[in-house]
Amino acid sequence: MAGAPSTHPNGPIPSGKDGTDNDIEWSAISLTHVEYPKGDLIGKLLAWFSLLPVFIFVGFVTLILFRRELHTMCYLLGMIVNEFINWVLKHLIREPRPSVRDKEGLYCEYGMPSSHAQFMWFFSMYITFFLYIRVYKNYNWSDDLWKYIVSCSCFIIAGIVSYSRVYLAYHTVSQVLWGAVTGLILGALWFAVVQFLLTPLFPYMASCPIGEFLMIRDSTLIPHVLWFEYTSSRTEARSRQRKVTARKSQ
Repeated sequence: MAGAPSTHPNGPIPSGKDGTDNDIEWSAISLTHVEYPKGDLIGKLLAWFSLLPVFIFVGFVTLILFRRELHTMCYLLGMIVNEFINWVLKHLIREPRPSVRDKEGLYCEYGMPSSHAQFMWFFSMYITFFLYIRVYKNYNWSDDLWKYIVSCSCFIIAGIVSYSRVYLAYHTVSQVLWGAVTGLILGALWFAVVQFLLTPLFPYMASCPIGEFLMIRDSTLIPHVLWFEYTSSRTEARSRQRKVTARKSQ
């Protein structure tokens, strides 16, 4: 019947003043909700770039679950702290998003500074310090070429994500610029905290009962972790293969 309230598994949804559902106020979970102009291929590509912070965060959680590396945990903790600071700044500054994007007042979050820009520039700054300071150093620059490529690629991608927020009208230019500046500063500061304050505590964290129970690892003093794990795995596999062969020959 006309004017009857809509039904829902948890109870009826109240109708609007005119007996319909037109006056109901809806809220959206904006974590992965990215819109782009219909038919705009560039906008669609940039919308996917806007989802990179989510993919990176999920990747870090997965990496921690399988690797249990202390430095990776600190990196992720820094991202969480960075997001919290962004939330605080947004609610202190309280600058709205571009009016052209929010004509109907759909967005409940503020826009200054851009969290996407802040996240990506934090990530890029931290990983740059990590590559040049913590990762093993080769004897010539050509062997370290991959570090320059990774670092430059991260900053380029951070720039694309930042531009996407302006192109898709989720933020103004100033909101994105301040997000980038904030991310760069926090990325450098957090790396200093990890390098000089937390890293000396890694051996204690890894060797404590909780650390041993959770199989937490500290690879700080291992210069080439990938090569170390490869050679260790190969040596162990060969050792076990010899034992199996010896048993069969008896």
